[in-house]
Amino acid sequence: MSSFLFFILPALGGYALTSVYLLKNPLVLHRRKRTAFYCTHISHRGGCGERIESTMDAFTHAVEQGTQMIELDCHLTHDGHVVVSHDENLLRQTGHDVSMSSLNLQDLPVYKERLEVTFYAGRFSSGADRKFALLEDLFRKFPEIPVSIEIKENNSQLIEKVSDLVKRYNRDELTVWASVNSNIMEQCRRTNGSMPYSFTMSRGVLLLLLFYSGLLPFVPLGESLLQFYLPHVINRTFIPEKRILRNRLIISLLETVTMRKSLFNHLAARGIQVHLFVCNEEEDIKAAFEVGATGVMTDYPTLLSSYLSRNTNQS
Repeated sequence: MSSFLFFILPALGGYALTSVYLLKNPLVLHRRKRTAFYCTHISHRGGCGERIESTMDAFTHAVEQGTQMIELDCHLTHDGHVVVSHDENLLRQTGHDVSMSSLNLQDLPVYKERLEVTFYAGRFSSGADRKFALLEDLFRKFPEIPVSIEIKENNSQLIEKVSDLVKRYNRDELTVWASVNSNIMEQCRRTNGSMPYSFTMSRGVLLLLLFYSGLLPFVPLGESLLQFYLPHVINRTFIPEKRILRNRLIISLLETVTMRKSLFNHLAARGIQVHLFVCNEEEDIKAAFEVGATGVMTDYPTLLSSYLSRNTNQS
């Protein structure tokens, strides 16, 4: 036993020291990723606290306020149009219990006059523009604005049509594949592997396991972005539907485990951007940057622009 410890303890010590060194100096082993964009200001659903979510009015307003990236979701209509919409079922957004895929583009209902902001309970947005937007219209109007597109359903036709639009408007380097589901992400990457992509849920869990085991500095990563909740907003501005997330102990544990500045600094040093969401109050924006986020996602682009203008070291 003593001879075993004689060999194993120095080996573990050497491993730990090497891991810590490479965590702080990742470019010793890895080449820094070079994306065509670096975004500090990201507008969630186009900045849905200040305009009706995912409308052209919202996107235009967000860009006017200085946003550097638009985050959105896409679904397919019955007649094959790629429409920007968070939900496939339109009840929450329009009051009509119908699915996007069951309707032709011309038959889509309009958004409600006032729409509750999902990540700011009790707050509502409104606006003159209540029409669903086409992804192509967004690409056409804002050819140089990076866009993160979350794909929520494993629909090969939708993924192929999104990819075709990205290629048609020469946006491969400016458009990000996003999905929480690894199977969907694999399909996205098979369809268009030239687009940058973000961590899925399972890859995020693996990232944490690698970090806490000390293996992360030795492992190559293909992702260009990490987009994750700022746990601080849960049960404050964001009231989750899942009962487990309403438990304060669970949220405290989630925050302790995931919000590691050394992890985020390591990813940033490797050229992987860290976007925390959805920050709709100044204290949340500040908390996100203090923990190491390279960018913040918000429903209120004017608020974030104001914060960044007063904190130039982060903008």
